[in-house]
Amino acid sequence: MSQHTAPSERHAPVIAPSLLSADFSRLGEEVVALDRAGADWMHVDVMDGRFVPNLTIGPLVVSALRPHTSRVLDCHLMIEEPERYVGAFADAGADIITVHVEACRHLHRNLQQIRGLSRKSGDRVLAGVSLNPHTPVSALVHVLDLCDVVLVMSVNPGFGGQQFIPAVRPKIRELRAMIAAAGLPTRIEVDGGITVDTIADVAADGADAFVSGTGVLRSPQFGRDYAAAVAALRGTADAAMIWRT
Repeated sequence: MSQHTAPSERHAPVIAPSLLSADFSRLGEEVVALDRAGADWMHVDVMDGRFVPNLTIGPLVVSALRPHTSRVLDCHLMIEEPERYVGAFADAGADIITVHVEACRHLHRNLQQIRGLSRKSGDRVLAGVSLNPHTPVSALVHVLDLCDVVLVMSVNPGFGGQQFIPAVRPKIRELRAMIAAAGLPTRIEVDGGITVDTIADVAADGADAFVSGTGVLRSPQFGRDYAAAVAALRGTADAAMIWRT
């Protein structure tokens, strides 16, 4: 039997609240609250003010958050020269490290570097690649077997609270077909404008991990009831994913 997941199998949906929308004055408490609310991953947006026009957090904050949760720390590096910092994020407790196609001159080497790092558990760090809205899926043809996660940006990166860009949906479908054809277990994660109103479409397209900042942490519908927000997102995504069973 192949070591890869058969194309007919599907992952359960992963809900990954973006900490970019959290209250930074009480970030540890927010992580604990999201953990108790049933979030699967904690999505950590790392911005350097160069690759994207914003500055956020680095390895020291990831290290400070690690004791507050056993959930997956999903570190999305929106930075130039990520190869200089991936080791520090792994040491800080990152479980997934995602780099951008657009920021990597030697993407194959960068992915191998990440896959050679170890997590706190002793398992290897999972490697992710992110595509900006304008970047075609074809950029991953020769590295897809090294990708544990492909993160499709459904907004232009740099700021939270943006509106979902529907034009990325064909990319998700194309990517799902590529992964299925190769028999890979690669997850497709979508980040940007994901709420209970948009998650069904991208789940039906083939995504199975969903980053939601304002949809969980600043939802006008659910307020501070993070558990209700997570459950609503999960239920909506799961129902839309049934066709892939």
